[in-house]
Amino acid sequence: MPVIKTKIDSYEFKSRPRSALKDFWTIPDPRNQKLTWKKPPLTVLVVKKLFDDGALSAFLSLVLWLIKTKNMLVYCESSVLEDSILLMDEKFKEIQNKLQIFNGEKDDLTNKVDFIICLGGDGTLLYASSLFQSSVPPVMAFNLGSLGFLTPFHFNNFKDHVSCVLEGNASLLLRYRLKCIVSKRDASSPTKNLIPSRIGAKILVFNEVVIDRGQSSYLTNLDLYVEGRLVTTAQGDGIIISTPTGSTAYAMAAGASMVHPSVPAIVITPICPHSLSFRPIVVPAGVEIKVSVAPDSRNPASASFDGRDRQEITQGDSVIITTAQYPVPSVCFKDQMDDWFESLAECLHWNVRKQQKPLASTPSVTSLDSIDLSN
Repeated sequence: MPVIKTKIDSYEFKSRPRSALKDFWTIPDPRNQKLTWKKPPLTVLVVKKLFDDGALSAFLSLVLWLIKTKNMLVYCESSVLEDSILLMDEKFKEIQNKLQIFNGEKDDLTNKVDFIICLGGDGTLLYASSLFQSSVPPVMAFNLGSLGFLTPFHFNNFKDHVSCVLEGNASLLLRYRLKCIVSKRDASSPTKNLIPSRIGAKILVFNEVVIDRGQSSYLTNLDLYVEGRLVTTAQGDGIIISTPTGSTAYAMAAGASMVHPSVPAIVITPICPHSLSFRPIVVPAGVEIKVSVAPDSRNPASASFDGRDRQEITQGDSVIITTAQYPVPSVCFKDQMDDWFESLAECLHWNVRKQQKPLASTPSVTSLDSIDLSN
């Protein structure tokens, strides 16, 4: 299993120490995993949901407060300045020149940002994660979207919430990511070796990698390898390889179990398999998984990463997946356990049903002793 990186220049992730030999097998208490700033955070990245007028007022209120009251250096994406309503606001004109503008497709924010605040839904958090291909600063996510499974904070009391985090009064949840490399068959080689499509190219995903049949009407024929061993050939609509965080997304809709984000694991879920016995499985984090289009497959497949960057995978090509070294440190509203179970209840309505009526006070008729069997 790779070493999970949890430190950057401005903060560190602290959990209960296990210095004594007798504590070697002690499981860390999630409630003791806290955010500790090594120095006061000075720079913050604010990521706003695009094309959402409801997020504009929240964005403006937050940025004004961060600059004027907290004296912080605020980064925001260049696309934010394309909003005509925001540009006409007199308050925004006062601080427009103080904003640090970056282009998400070109500029690298590594080691420039101490803290991230997301204003939007789960997709906004996924996008913020994609901006950092190595260490990720702590992320605080406000729910201004549709579902809000990954965004536990409400914007009403944003000043109190943000102040607590800046003071280090917060719990953290390290959300694992997956590192993916697409390998292409070397068509010019007589041995048809697999070589990376780009040397050193990798994609970090927050939720899942999906290899499916794309627009083809045929079933996919995918070879699944775990640690170099061919474990099965999957016939169906495809395979989902997801993080524990992603287990409550597409994987759950395809029948996977819901896995708590702090569990070090990778979830493998078939999509509409052509076999009733092909069920989802959970493997340890850190193992290398390879999904290849079988040489005798009738059609190519399609790979997508967190729903983006879809590309064709032809016969002999493969996607190599393992746990990334750099997780996403998410700030908890309460703590790891309360936040997750609240999201299950509020967003997914987990186990919501009408309660069974209690038994009447009359003698039970369900006991064999109360039934007259003489007739």
